[in-house]
Amino acid sequence: MKRVIVGLSGGVDSSVAAYLLKEQGYEVIGLFMKNWHDDSVTISDECPWLDDSNDAMLVADKLGIPFQTVDLSEQYKERIVDYMFDEYQKGRTPNPDVLCNREIKFDVFMKIALDLGADYVATGHYCRKGILEKDGQPIYQLLSGVDNNKDQSYFLCQLSQEQLSKSLFPIGELTKPEVRKIATELDLVTADKKDSQGLCFIGKVRLPEFLQQKLQPKEGVIVEIPSEQPLYKQEQPQFNSEAEELAYLTRKVDYAITDGKIVGKHQGAHYFTKGQRKGLAVGGTVEPLFVIDTDVEENVIYTGQGKNHPGLLKRALFVSNDEVHWIREDLKLELDQTMEVNARIRYRQPLQKATLHQLENGLYVVFEELQSAITEGQFVAWYLDDELVGSGVIS
Repeated sequence: MKRVIVGLSGGVDSSVAAYLLKEQGYEVIGLFMKNWHDDSVTISDECPWLDDSNDAMLVADKLGIPFQTVDLSEQYKERIVDYMFDEYQKGRTPNPDVLCNREIKFDVFMKIALDLGADYVATGHYCRKGILEKDGQPIYQLLSGVDNNKDQSYFLCQLSQEQLSKSLFPIGELTKPEVRKIATELDLVTADKKDSQGLCFIGKVRLPEFLQQKLQPKEGVIVEIPSEQPLYKQEQPQFNSEAEELAYLTRKVDYAITDGKIVGKHQGAHYFTKGQRKGLAVGGTVEPLFVIDTDVEENVIYTGQGKNHPGLLKRALFVSNDEVHWIREDLKLELDQTMEVNARIRYRQPLQKATLHQLENGLYVVFEELQSAITEGQFVAWYLDDELVGSGVIS
């Protein structure tokens, strides 16, 4: 009998995942990960991880499976929280959920599970796993979940063949309503529980407050750049090579305060991210202001009116070689090769037609249509049909 350890989060998805595995005849053990216990930064008196671990325990009890809690807060702080502060300080916007899966759930947690004699680790993610054979070797595929509304393959875009080989995603074939229905029929305490928001596992944390504890506020100016700014009107140069053209398409516009007008003040450029609309507290514009760039060195936020402001839109992005990750190592592009894919630059974005270009310095992703707020530090993931084959950190 194969042993599976399920990461029980205290939510409905992992509860039903555990039930389905038990039905399929696996020996199932539930494990709750405690990843945080600095209670000074949760924003309510509720203690989310206590509630969650309690719910997870009740579910395990109901399903008749063994249950224990593991404390991973030290690794979580090192690998996720410290990394996030570091990225924000550089003016980038990290994705804690993608990292949490790569570094915690499918690494630290998986090692613990395997030490406990598990054959597999299972989670309540809405995605599926496929297996192909190539030259007599199994190749694992990460496929999107059947529920288009909830597909979470993007969050697993950094997994490796090794990690996938030991993973199971029992609810990937189901839709959210079907999952809730099963939980209701089983009378699980998590059946009607809302989906968790906020940082993966830290609970109800407001990011700026969380960051402010480490990153000191410092006042700076908010500058509005008009969309008719000559910067955007430059003639496209003649290119001598594809490399030149790609570099041009992904270039960063260097703004100066003199390119626009000062419209307000902020408490620290590192708290803001490209495409952000909330929290600027500047009124009186015809269309809402969006952040089009932040300069953490000079502590300036550049903004523009409306979501079609030219400062938000770009056709291409760049991923440096050391940040390129292929789940399907067998499909990895060689120098000067291209690949037609569908890609997304954030969770829940509908897939966009794009072409990958592998050059010497890294990988360029060129979209058919202009993309809004391509953000450094976030992940781009690319798909062939419903299979996520690779990803990278936008640089």
